[in-house]
Amino acid sequence: MSRPFLPYGRQTVDEADIAAVAAVLRSDWLTTGPVVAQFESALAARVGARYAVACSSGTAALHLAAVAAGLGPGDRAVVPAMTFLATANAVRFAGGEVSFTDVDAETGLMTESGLEAEIAGGERIKAVLPVHLKGQTVDMPALARLAAKHGLTVIEDASHALGASYRDGAENVPAGSCRHSDMTVFSFHPVKTITMGEGGAVTTNDRALYDRLVRLRAHGITREAAAFQDASLALDPGGGVNPWYYEMQELGFNYRVSDIHCALGLSQLGKLDSFVGRRRALADEYDRRLASLAPAVRAPARVANCEPAWHLYAPQFDFEAFGVARGALMRRLAEQGIGTQVHYIPLHLQPYYAARYGARALPGAVAYYRRTLSLPLFASMSEDDVARVVDALAGCQGG
Repeated sequence: MSRPFLPYGRQTVDEADIAAVAAVLRSDWLTTGPVVAQFESALAARVGARYAVACSSGTAALHLAAVAAGLGPGDRAVVPAMTFLATANAVRFAGGEVSFTDVDAETGLMTESGLEAEIAGGERIKAVLPVHLKGQTVDMPALARLAAKHGLTVIEDASHALGASYRDGAENVPAGSCRHSDMTVFSFHPVKTITMGEGGAVTTNDRALYDRLVRLRAHGITREAAAFQDASLALDPGGGVNPWYYEMQELGFNYRVSDIHCALGLSQLGKLDSFVGRRRALADEYDRRLASLAPAVRAPARVANCEPAWHLYAPQFDFEAFGVARGALMRRLAEQGIGTQVHYIPLHLQPYYAARYGARALPGAVAYYRRTLSLPLFASMSEDDVARVVDALAGCQGG
């Protein structure tokens, strides 16, 4: 009997999740209703932020955050070269330009020195979007100090990092708390630690940003009477608010999310600790087993002062020493029912950005890219599955 295919990532959905979605389907609300608000409150409480705004995807969340931050033509934002396209694309959606910064060659993470180099480059920088890659966090206290010195808005891309935390002095700070940022973005795609099917969210501690995020999510519309600008249309002759009235106060988007999605997200959020704990245990098992393949394969470098969520498990390969090129290795593993992926091609090498900004020398990002390969990691895996992956790798080594 053939063994099941192991993708590099997948959702873990149980009967409680299905029941939560079914309850919404039997209710009076399918789209933006009470479960959206419940999910937002639970997410904000879980990460220690004052507010959360749920939306239709992680990309939508990044776009909302970029617009809410006031990014537009003439503005520039710093983005690490090692991230998914959406981090940089959100800046472009808002009309801004992107400055790609190099990353640490071992972890793929933005560094304080990398950000400082971009700021010193002479371009007008308005914002920085650090990315918590693969579930490990950047040094947010250091980046925040540098950002504050130069008056930069900080938008954390924590799409990989729900459930991760970092040390700030003696304190453990959850990713998403916005302790050292203006906003934090999450994604709930099926391969993430928890899923809504599709969905995203922005957290913040700033009431003005929260109000604008809510407005931008729904076409730029407000129904809050205290915010109305045209009293002649808003009020009836007796001074009461016309019950049908709303105002579009700026150009917004249809980035709303449904109660169906948030019911799944709320149910999944209740299992976050167990999911993260399971991923950490599997990462530790990988680390232990991969030691037999060193030095051609090295476990991912661990970031100091970080409790990772391990969205992805991506060892570093010396493919020449391993004896098999990366593409050939991926194909051989796929033949054995094991899925892998590369996260990511450095953004400054993508044709769109290379044509827009020209060639850049970012050796850390290129070195990280050349060595990385993401192996299967998801909460329903077993230690035997890890052994299967590592045994398959050992069987491929040397040709």
